[in-house]
Amino acid sequence: MENFIVSARKYRPTQFDSVVGQSHITTTLKNAIKSNHLAQAFLFCGPRGVGKTTCARILAKTINCENQSTEGEACGTCSSCQSFQENTSLTIHELDAASNNSVDDIRSLIDQVRYPPQSGRYKVYIIDEVHMLSAQAFNAFLKTLEEPPSYAIFILATTEKHKILSTILSRCQIFDFNRIKWQDMAMHLASIAEKENITAEPAALELISIKADGGLRDALSMFDLNVTFSTDNTLRHKAVLENLHILDSDYYFSLTDHLVEQNHTAVLLLIEEIMRKGFDGLQFISGLMEHLRLLLYAKDPKTLALMEMSDETKGKFKKQAELTSTSFLLSAMNICAQCEVNYKSAKNPRLHLDLSLLKINYLNSVFKPKQTPVVEDGAGKKLEASANITVENSATQELNVPVKQEVPVQEAPAPSLVIQEEKTTVPENSQSSPSPVPSRPSIQSSGLRSAKKLVETKQAEQKEATLLTGSATGAENKTFTLADISREWVRIAKAYKANQDINKFVMMNRPIELIGTVLHLKVENELQIQQFNEAIRMEVLNQLRSSLHNFDIDIELDILVQEKSDKKVLYTQSDKYEYLSEKHPILVEMKQRMGLDYEF
Repeated sequence: MENFIVSARKYRPTQFDSVVGQSHITTTLKNAIKSNHLAQAFLFCGPRGVGKTTCARILAKTINCENQSTEGEACGTCSSCQSFQENTSLTIHELDAASNNSVDDIRSLIDQVRYPPQSGRYKVYIIDEVHMLSAQAFNAFLKTLEEPPSYAIFILATTEKHKILSTILSRCQIFDFNRIKWQDMAMHLASIAEKENITAEPAALELISIKADGGLRDALSMFDLNVTFSTDNTLRHKAVLENLHILDSDYYFSLTDHLVEQNHTAVLLLIEEIMRKGFDGLQFISGLMEHLRLLLYAKDPKTLALMEMSDETKGKFKKQAELTSTSFLLSAMNICAQCEVNYKSAKNPRLHLDLSLLKINYLNSVFKPKQTPVVEDGAGKKLEASANITVENSATQELNVPVKQEVPVQEAPAPSLVIQEEKTTVPENSQSSPSPVPSRPSIQSSGLRSAKKLVETKQAEQKEATLLTGSATGAENKTFTLADISREWVRIAKAYKANQDINKFVMMNRPIELIGTVLHLKVENELQIQQFNEAIRMEVLNQLRSSLHNFDIDIELDILVQEKSDKKVLYTQSDKYEYLSEKHPILVEMKQRMGLDYEF
């Protein structure tokens, strides 16, 4: 029986033109050979299975070929080419640095470099996986790599360029190999299938090429595996899915349709079917997240072109992307990411997966806009109030609030008032102190809140006033004086003290002044403004508006400007001593004679 040769070896390129997907590398090398501008050391770096070692062998064979073509290709018939193809060449040496990474191995290589080639023009040394060399071996190799003999050429290959010393990189001509596009791999697999008399569906070759993730060697290995799996030398898409254990993209399309329709029953049944086929939940959630990402790409023609798939599959993604919103896709991807992170640590992974999918299922209900509320103005006419106010226009648009009748308010001559319990009296017919309303954050005078927060707070303020009065529409504001508002202010403060809420009582025990309908409260700093706004501003304001029957009342906090004092404050013992010694000089003499010092 003839020995089987895997496709990766059987169809390994032997000329530059047969290398797949690395035209920028092969063109440069051919031009260097034709112009005789060869470097003394090359470094080929890139991911696995993209042709690094293959190009190194083709370069070694071509520069020693006796009958080079005008295109810079080896003839393949001369004695040098024949000996290379039969692995009997004495001028081309391959070294695996993964197993020969010591200083002694490099010294042995340096000893061989001293002798010129017996045939051919160059001695070529191909060192594969060069990043595996030890630091001592790299240092021993530096001098030879920098000044090799004219007949010696070194070709280094690695998948991890960052592990190589910078001193080695500076002595090499570096070539970066790219991942091979799936279209190029599919064409290469199709040509191999034709040579091997294998019937292959284009979708099957496309699936293998995409699964290989840019590595042609991996694609060829999967190709051989699926050919062996088939019994009639036919590659079918369904058989490739089953053999490579890949979840068909149709499942993700169907699942997304069910999620958009909020059909949670169909979602759970589809998940059960997928699990019965032996797919791992973590693999499924990762694939769903990738599917959602591709749907996001398909929303824009520019990003749609970045998707590595056939035009037919792109059309399916574009069609489904039109049924989903960007907010839905982003939120669903976020839920999938959280599920992926917590899946392994969950005690019940299946329940964790189902819960995440149900969250995605009802995302559309969250994103539906609320119905616009309807309010009535003073004349009984129905108006639509704006329900959705964005951050951008909240600072400029006016809220739809009920029209209020403005009533002039008399301003009392008294400029200010300070609450003092022992001096202030409350009329006997005053109302009993109500229990304080639960506090809520209000607008800060420092102006640090965002525009959105301002609108939300104003809406809450209006709602609170409406609840207190039953209906603010058409209500008439009554006039009041400073004496009236002072009486209510003292009543509220005494209610706080009666409830043993000393902090709120202290906040209110400050000078007040009435300007129009705005009550100005004097404070010392910004911190007191913040504390007052967060603790009691809204509940005090609501009580004043309710008791005085005027909803134009507002509270503003003003910082007192303190006058600078020339009086010096004595803090330390030395300050006290200096102050007393100025008044009583005898203290200085007493301190010196008796050897006294400050008491700390």
